[in-house]
Amino acid sequence: MSIMQWAADRRRSGRHARTVAMSVEDAAAPALPAAQVAAHAAAPLRQAASPGAAVTPGAAGTLSAAEQRRAALLTAPILPTLLKLAAPTVTVLVAQTAVNIAEAYYVGFLGTDALAGAALVFPIFMLMTMMSNGGFGSGVASSVARAVGAGRRDDAEAALFHAVVLAILAGGVFTLGVTLGGPWLYRTLGGQGDALAAATTYSNYLFAGAIPVWIVNLQAAALRGSGNVKVPALVTLVGAIVTIPVSPALIFGLGPIPRLGIGGAGVAFGLYYGAAMLFLLRYMASGATGLKLHIVPLRPKIFGDMLTVGIPTAFNAVLTNLTVILVTGAVGLFGTSALAGYGIASRLDYIMIPLLFGISTATLTMVGVNMGAGQTARARRIGWISGIVGMVMTGTIGLLVAIFPTAWLNLFSRDAEVVSEGMTYLRIVAPAYAALGFGFVTSFAAQGTGRAMGPLASSIARILIAAGGGWIAVASFGAGMAGLATMVAVALVAYAAICALVMLSPSTWRSE
Repeated sequence: MSIMQWAADRRRSGRHARTVAMSVEDAAAPALPAAQVAAHAAAPLRQAASPGAAVTPGAAGTLSAAEQRRAALLTAPILPTLLKLAAPTVTVLVAQTAVNIAEAYYVGFLGTDALAGAALVFPIFMLMTMMSNGGFGSGVASSVARAVGAGRRDDAEAALFHAVVLAILAGGVFTLGVTLGGPWLYRTLGGQGDALAAATTYSNYLFAGAIPVWIVNLQAAALRGSGNVKVPALVTLVGAIVTIPVSPALIFGLGPIPRLGIGGAGVAFGLYYGAAMLFLLRYMASGATGLKLHIVPLRPKIFGDMLTVGIPTAFNAVLTNLTVILVTGAVGLFGTSALAGYGIASRLDYIMIPLLFGISTATLTMVGVNMGAGQTARARRIGWISGIVGMVMTGTIGLLVAIFPTAWLNLFSRDAEVVSEGMTYLRIVAPAYAALGFGFVTSFAAQGTGRAMGPLASSIARILIAAGGGWIAVASFGAGMAGLATMVAVALVAYAAICALVMLSPSTWRSE
């Protein structure tokens, strides 16, 4: 029986298409023509496409770009496909990380109070970024990936418009919440005097553009969920290239541009995201990606599919950032220099996130598409391989930073007390970055299956140990930075251990 006859019988029986030429055992079988394999992988998408949808007609092997991406996700070797899918995102997120480093470098010229103010605001901004990219964004990407894998094109396109509605609501909540409650929050975290004033100014400018941030991140997540990583990567790269020179011009003033101080850094981010939003919305509405953004009636089922993953994952992001916020509050008890030192050192924790995010979003897409197509064994292998890649990448960086901490810290401050506090933190926490890498990536693998409660449990354990244990160590036992950093490192190990248990659970890989 030919492979095309076999595929036709499977479709008539109403069962999912299984993987073709994937396992090691399959490698010994007679090789199939590449066009036949690709056509088999694309068949469900062709069959399920809505009437009048733009599907490439013609003989087997004549595939649209969207179908080619789907075929690769279902049949190509895992590690090369993972790295190819992750490379554009990792590359440009490294560039975006350079913007964050450059911004901290520029702010350092404004003094210790400005650095401390930025340290107070940074966890809140990263909370929004992680909720939109890795939280609700994961829900959008998972929904799109599983719809594409199962050949439900209408649902995949409807998710684009529902994501815009969700972005407007969530972005508005952030703008309003931070504007009204920011000063109280920063004061509670230990900000006072000029440091508090700097934090409030920076925050107001930064979060004024919250809605564009959410729209850009959710539409980029939808693109990644469909297997298109190049456009989101290009948008981010262009933004990084533009923001690095624009930010100092706004902070310090240049020609007719007035000196805005720390607020200039917030304005630069707002300008970038505003332009990126306009570009992405137009691009998605053009249908150039294979999926087209258009207004559709709001459907509870689409919101439910996105939010089933998005809400637990967003809460996961809240807990991750709340951990940093609470630890920041504990560090605030040590004084402004300690706060500045911790802010510089812990910024490296956040820099791990963009590096991991590229691997993680590729993992989510590959797992989601394969789960949608019923290829659970391949989806499981993708999750484990990806987790190991994340562990090796961040573990290597962590060891280097633990050995040479001043190479990082001296980029931002030469104050001996500030650097000393930062060195203490990095020498204890940086070696645990390997655990962070494994846990972070495998949590995205679980999200790709449509299940996010396990990763949420790991984040709960992390906050209880790092923030709860850290506060007890400082407040009740008088522990200094070393004691607090130890609790943070232990929390990362526990986080990874729980994610490993999730990966080992058969229920995680139960097909829909």
